Formats: sequence, structure tokens, C-alpha cells
Amino acid sequence: MRRKIQRLLLAAGLLVTGFAQGQYSIRDPKAIPLNGEWRFALDPVGVGETEQWYGSKNQPNGWDKVKVPHCFSVDPRYQFYTGATWYRRTFAWQPSGRKRVLLHFDGSYYATTVWLNGKKVGSHEGGYTPFSFDVTDFLTTGSDNDLAISVNNNTWLPGSIPGAKDNGRPNDPFPGWMNYGGLIRPVYLTVEPDVYVENVKVEAVPDLAKGTATLTIRTRIRNASGQAVTPTTQYQVRQGNKTLALKWKNTGSAVGSNQTAVFEAEAPLKASDVTLWSVDRPTLYDLQVVAGNDTVRTHFGIRKVEVRNTQLLLNGQPIKVAGGNRVVDYPGLGSMEPDWLIEKDLRLMKEAGMEFHRLTHYTPSEAVYDWADRNGMLIITEAGNWQLTPSQMDSDTVRRKFQQQFREMAERDWNHPCVIAYSVGNEYLSEMASGQRWTKDMIAFARSVDPTRLYTFASMRLNILPKKPEDEASQYCDFVSTNTYGNHARALDHIHQLYPDKPILISEWGRRADTDKGDTGQIADVEQVIQEIRKRPYVIGASWWSFNDYQSRHQGTNANGYRPWGLVGPDRNKRPMYATYQREMAPVTVEKLSWQPGPEGVHTLTLRVTARKDFPAYVVQGYSLRLSTDPSLERDVLARADKLPLPTLQPGQSVDLTIPVRGFDKTLTVTVSKPTDFSILSQSIDLTNDTRTSNR
Repeated sequence: MRRKIQRLLLAAGLLVTGFAQGQYSIRDPKAIPLNGEWRFALDPVGVGETEQWYGSKNQPNGWDKVKVPHCFSVDPRYQFYTGATWYRRTFAWQPSGRKRVLLHFDGSYYATTVWLNGKKVGSHEGGYTPFSFDVTDFLTTGSDNDLAISVNNNTWLPGSIPGAKDNGRPNDPFPGWMNYGGLIRPVYLTVEPDVYVENVKVEAVPDLAKGTATLTIRTRIRNASGQAVTPTTQYQVRQGNKTLALKWKNTGSAVGSNQTAVFEAEAPLKASDVTLWSVDRPTLYDLQVVAGNDTVRTHFGIRKVEVRNTQLLLNGQPIKVAGGNRVVDYPGLGSMEPDWLIEKDLRLMKEAGMEFHRLTHYTPSEAVYDWADRNGMLIITEAGNWQLTPSQMDSDTVRRKFQQQFREMAERDWNHPCVIAYSVGNEYLSEMASGQRWTKDMIAFARSVDPTRLYTFASMRLNILPKKPEDEASQYCDFVSTNTYGNHARALDHIHQLYPDKPILISEWGRRADTDKGDTGQIADVEQVIQEIRKRPYVIGASWWSFNDYQSRHQGTNANGYRPWGLVGPDRNKRPMYATYQREMAPVTVEKLSWQPGPEGVHTLTLRVTARKDFPAYVVQGYSLRLSTDPSLERDVLARADKLPLPTLQPGQSVDLTIPVRGFDKTLTVTVSKPTDFSILSQSIDLTNDTRTSNR
């Protein structure tokens, strides 16, 4: 089985690989990056394997030079190419003792076959999930090792996931996003002892009434030696600089030769050791597991996510939050995600009030989830079922491929506290028998892999079609996810009538920027739809499609190749609607009550800060306020402090603040910040004797 261990955060000193377009995190501290120069060639007629392009007799002397991670689709010469490609490089190797050498791929789109020193190592299908091969027996010493990789990005065929529909209609071969091809994420080696840890799953379950928690560690150990072993296991948990003194109850047994086994350990955490992870207080713990001669690390958070009637509860408190769908697409990068782009995108999303996402129809880089863990986001992660047809959903082959990709996704992401739910698909015919079978069966399978999350899928059929709840597959979900464009009031009322005891997430809603009303239309859509959402307390989230513009070959794409749905353009320039979305999705409002000029240039401003009680709505704790004449400057005009802390506010509560202000400016900008220092609301205050306010 593949080995994918979640490791420590960037701040703890992760290894990285990079090139001119940026750094790419490798999360395994034992990684030996295979970055640097590779050779690359197209194989448009598919002769590479027959002609043994992987062999020593066919040296890649005339091949292009590229840097990995590499997305060949962004090279102007290969922009529209779909088909087989080849990568080759050499590396020297000197073994040391009885060790296993694993070759890792964090993501390769889409079908990948690997040769080492002329011998076939193995193949993998799936473009966005990690996989690895044990290459110990393929290595040679005393000379360079020749690594050859074939990568085919043709997902325009029925049976690939994502892939073409099998109904023969025009435009159906194309999914809604680009089939960006190549070794799009890091490739690296690790050296393991012959008995090593394949994966670790952490379950941290709090007792909200007592303030305590129970920690359960499941360690999957691989024995690649020639005899049975019973490895000893040790565990260390740290929170910040504090090492927790825990008493572990261990279970485990012998691991047979060339077998795997799961060792389980459980420990109680007393209340003084428990700090809950949340959107505004994303507290993380670090875990070290020592199994025999192998040491691995991961991080986790302690939090409880549950559905109760029509509420989504985070740590026992109802939460209703906005979100956004982010398509992995950037000019010159395609589907590659260097660290700087992840930081740029997720910061823009966080500051726009996008806290609760069904991100997209596939699995982004794990660095996205690391960022969300550290900064507080709620994510529904989805494997690659995009509009599968009824016959595809009934296909054993398609089901097997989906289950493989889901398992790879879940086993990579199951320690991330930001992941609160998994989705088993997007926009399939969920009212048909095949759609119902798919939903029921895939959720059952997924729960067997990870029973600690909520489950849903994104339906496009709920808006008007079903007459009874048993007529549609959302009956099997923990909460309803609906992709709704237009007629929101009628659609939401209809869905709530069908499922009165389930919360509803609007997993997609939005409006293109190139409609007849352009930017004005997008702004109006946000303002009108949010008013309908606020009337309906059973709506727990609304995720805008999409955060960013993206390239596509799907019907309706503009001649420049882009679909302009975004709050931001392709290069992340903010559209006018960004400010509107930020204002409407902030959990607080700011109102000027009065302005009183005073002597010696020190005046009195009274503001009312209110925590929204409708949408978005959750406890506001640790927030602060700053006043300035220019929001881009750090200089403030408060007479007392740089930042004014706000008291804890329950949804619907207000606080009146009387603030001394110095100076003679006619307007001031009020900025509200989260305890994580994200500025989520910027509002202009008119400093006259009336009480008018204007929003930036």
C-alpha cells in the first residue's frame, strides 16, 4: 500500500522544492526532492512504450528541458495538447543497510506509468491524489538510475474520473475545467526502514460538557522484512511549547512478513490540555509517532462538528458561514499551486468572508488544507465525480476508480481539522435509480474509510424536480448541498419542504461578470440573494461559484478561454463585487450613532457594532476595530490605542463604543479584524453631525 504521512507545518521546517515560478511544499521531512531539470517530450501517436522511450537505448538527447513540478498545458507550444507525454531524468544512488526506497507523487494528471532502469514499476490513474511505489528492487548502484514517466492527460474518454459522458451529445467530452497535464505536484523519494509507518489517523473527540477530550491514534505499519515483527510504539503530543503528559492504552500484535497491521492507542486529555480548534481560534497540536525505527509526525485539531435538525454545530455552537468555490487555475501555472499562490488566494477568500467551502470538483494541493488548518476554514472536499451519467454510476469500473481516488483523498486529508465533510459527487441525476444507488453506496463506502466526517453531494436536481424526499438522493446525506442559480427563494423553500430536518448548504450560486448588467448584475445578485438567505434560518452556508475566473473548453466559455464567474479575475484582481461580498458576508455590522466635535482637536465618535443574527452568524470573540484616514496605512487616529478590542458578542448582540478621535478629517475608515488578523470589513464613516454612513 502507498505511504502518505501527514507531517508538521511549514513553520516547523518543511522541505520544499521550487523553481522560478515559486516554492512547492513537500510535507515529508524525510523527502529527497526530485526537482531540478527533467527532459520532456510529447507522444502524440502513442508509440513511446512500444518504442521503449524508457530504455537505455533511447536517450532523451533531443527532448525539451523542463522543471518539475511541471504543467505542460501552460507552455504555448503544448497549450491545446491532449495525449501522452514523457518525462525522464537520472539520479545517483548509494544504498545504506536494509532500507526501503519509495517514489512519491503528490499529483500527476492523469494516467501515469513509471519505469526505472528500463523496468516497469507500476501505473496509477487519477490526477489529483497522491500515490507511491516501492522502487527498492529497481535501483542500481555504481551508476545513474534512469527514471522515465509517461503521463497522459486525456480524460475526454468515458470511464476516466473526471471524464467524458457516454451519451454521445455535443460538448459532453469536456468537464467544466481544463485537463491541465503533467507532473503538476512534487515528485520525491523517501528512505524507510524495512518496518515503517504507512499512515497515521488521529481522532480527537472533545467532551464539550466536561471540557476534556479523548485522543485515538491508529498507526498503519508495513513490514517489508522477511520475518514477522512486533514493533514497539511511542507517542508524543505537543501544543505549542507544551508537551502533554498522557497515559496511553495500546493495542497491537505481530505484523507478518510483507503484511500491514493497524496499531491503536488511546489517551484521555484533561481539560487544561484541551483548546478547541475553530474558525477564529485554529489551535493545532503536533503528534510524533515512533514505531520501531521509524518516526513520523502529523498535526491535528480538537473540534466537534455535528448536524442537529437544521443546524450545523461547531463545538456545540450553531454556525452559518459564507464560502466560495476555488478553481485551481492561474495564468502561466495551470493547475500547479506554489506556496505563494495558495497564500494569495486563501487570504483573499478569508478576507471576503469565505469561511465554509465546497472548494471544487477535485482535490487541491495538501498545502491548501495546511493553510486552512492554521488560519481557520471549514472545507468540504470532493473526489472527481462530475456529472457522471446513469450508466457510468452503475459501472463497476467507474465505481472502483472513484473509490480508489476517494480513499487516496481521505487518507491524505483525514487529520486536517479544516475538513468537516466529504462530497461523493457533483451534479449527477440524483433523482434516478442509478443516482440514488450511487449516493447510498458511495457514502457507505466512504464512511468505512473515514466515519468521522459528515457526508453530502452537490445536487442540481433539487430545485424543482422531486415531489417526495424519497425521490431524490439527498435523503442519504447528513446535510443537503444544492447548486442553485436563480429563483433562490422558491428553490430553498422547496428543498426545505422536502427535507425539513436537514440543514441546507448552497454549494454553488453565482452570476457571470459578462452578463448584460456586468459588474452591476453581480453586485445585485449578491445583495438580493443574501436577503433571501437571511429569511431562512435553515441555510447554513452559501458558497459562491466561483472565487476566481478559470479556463475551460466547456460550452459557454468566452473566446479568450475564460469563464468569468469570479470575485477576482484570472490574475486575482478584485472585481467591484468583491467589496460587496465582503460587506455582506462579514459576521458584524458597524453603524455610526453620533459624532461630537471636541476641544483641542480631540472628538468623540460613537459606533454600534452588531453581530449578525441571521447570516452569516456565529459567536464573535476576540475581534478588534481600527480607525484610520487611509485603510492602506498603519497610522490610526484613535486617541487611545492602535486597535480597540471588541467584547464577545452572541449572534444578534450589539455593543456601543464611544471612541475619542483626534484630527480634523471629514471621513474615517473603520476596519474590523479577526483574532487571526484578517481584515474582514472596511467601512467609511462620514464625520459630520448627522448619522449617515457609507460602505466601501
